[in-house]
Amino acid sequence: MYNPRFEKETFKKEVKQNVKHLFRKEIEEVSQQELYQAVSYAVKEAIIDNWIATQKQYEKDDPKIVYYMSMEFLMGRALGNNLINMTAYTEVKEALEEMGVNLNLLEDEEPDPALGNGGLGRLAACFLDSLASLGYAAYGCGIRYRYGMFKQKIENGYQVETPDNWLVNGNPFELRRPEYAKEVRFGGNIRVEYDDKGKIHFVQQNYESVKAVPYDYPIVGYNNNVVNTLRIWDAEPIVDFQLESFDRGDYHKAVEQQNLAKNIVEVLYPNDNHYAGKELRLKQQYFFVSASLQAAVAKYKKHHDDIRKLYEKMTIQMNDTHPTVAVAELMRILLDEEGLGWEDAWEVTKKTCAYTNHTIMAEALEKWPIDLFSRLLPRVYQIVQEIDRRFIEYVRKTYPGDENKVKKMAILRDGQVKMAHLAIVAGYSVNGVARLHTEILKNQELKEFYQLMPEKFNNKTNGITQRRFLMHGNPRLADWVTAKLGTKDWITDLSLMSGLKKYADDPEAWKEFMEIKYKNKEFLAAYILKHNGIEVDPRSIFDVQVKRLHEYKRQLLNILHVMYLYNQIKEHPEKKLLPKNLYLWCKGFSRIYSGEGDYQAYQFRCGCGK
Repeated sequence: MYNPRFEKETFKKEVKQNVKHLFRKEIEEVSQQELYQAVSYAVKEAIIDNWIATQKQYEKDDPKIVYYMSMEFLMGRALGNNLINMTAYTEVKEALEEMGVNLNLLEDEEPDPALGNGGLGRLAACFLDSLASLGYAAYGCGIRYRYGMFKQKIENGYQVETPDNWLVNGNPFELRRPEYAKEVRFGGNIRVEYDDKGKIHFVQQNYESVKAVPYDYPIVGYNNNVVNTLRIWDAEPIVDFQLESFDRGDYHKAVEQQNLAKNIVEVLYPNDNHYAGKELRLKQQYFFVSASLQAAVAKYKKHHDDIRKLYEKMTIQMNDTHPTVAVAELMRILLDEEGLGWEDAWEVTKKTCAYTNHTIMAEALEKWPIDLFSRLLPRVYQIVQEIDRRFIEYVRKTYPGDENKVKKMAILRDGQVKMAHLAIVAGYSVNGVARLHTEILKNQELKEFYQLMPEKFNNKTNGITQRRFLMHGNPRLADWVTAKLGTKDWITDLSLMSGLKKYADDPEAWKEFMEIKYKNKEFLAAYILKHNGIEVDPRSIFDVQVKRLHEYKRQLLNILHVMYLYNQIKEHPEKKLLPKNLYLWCKGFSRIYSGEGDYQAYQFRCGCGK
């Protein structure tokens, strides 16, 4: 994919210009972070050309747009990934080398965008990558957390969480789009009005509100000039500062809107084991869902007149239960703002919303206390009540006299709003993320819903993008795969990897493969020595996991296994064990388990090297 901006002399000139304009310095004077910024803005210029062209093409073609709604997007670092997808990594690397700059070191200057937590967020990021690479029109919709995934330390044997201020130096790849800001309302009460034709209207009053301001983040498709958008919403006060309240001495009133806006986007997944935490999390969910839907409907209406055909041009994919308030919010917009009747609005909603289930754990299927939900989202709650009433009526007609079915399937039950039930009742598609997972949903956890609506259930097995996790993450192995397959087409068609099967019993291929593995282990050993001050043997077994320690994650099982091995060594010191390194990189906390010869030992270090 040729782009004249990546010609060496052109790119070097642009980097130098960015250094001058951004920092008022010469190239020799800048820090590594400043140089990272200058290079990123040069790459962004090339991205924006394609970004504009992509959006113009979408306007011309008028395709159906996917709005992928998720509380998390674990995007990973953008600089290297964007260069790979633009097939410009080698050119830029060589251009920077001619300037005496190491691209790998620059990539280390980029913080991870702290917009996600783990698997759910990484799946969302990979979906966006795939959608762009396949040329589908799509928006990711989420929150621009100021402090995202926390940094973890272990002090005196206890986990300590510290904020991850990933925006401290700004984000060179994002664009602030204040022209698309939306108002999001919380609380208050609903007043019923009738117009001169006797039509009922529901008016929210005495509410508090914030301004949702979008920041657009480019999602670059692989080698196809397509650039889609991740739209993450920041919160700002509707009124910056209430001087009148301040003059009266009501200081808290004067800044309450600022505080409301600040709290909503302050941190990813606030602690919700108390009422205030639950309220903030629900506010977060409604905040980005409402803003995203308002923007999506406005975009549709810009080129289409009939709101009843909304589903022909947009679909809402709800990534787990967190964004499923979208069902009732879309109904609210269609009923209260677009003037549709219930039947028409419900028909549109049923054909627009789809739901991805990520877990069979009951505690992970969100349920909101009715008193909290109704107080914070009064009109949305009224709509959920009516959805539930009509659905229960349908269940009773289908299963006369079987109140157990009603009990198991009701949206409102036991003082709770059951969000997964809302998503299933309204969605045209319900998918699990692995074949076994989907079968468990159908036959156990959501059995009643499957029996009632089998046509909705399907499976979409989780996947990851080979472009980041092989091409970028392991370039030596990627080159070997290309050489063995005789093609680079695996970069967009991972099924071609099956062509490696013929080398399974090839001694020469195994030798090459193990050499690549050893070189990578040497690289990691050098990294550990530099960052942790611990020398490990590259010939030992490496067991590396990247995730926070968590009570039900495999990292905990690995630690328990370490304890088991430790007891084995204590009880049987004569027993010979294979040297092994266990490296748990836990966003700030790591544990090195190293061994030499006939003995093994534990060493504890913080992953940030402190």
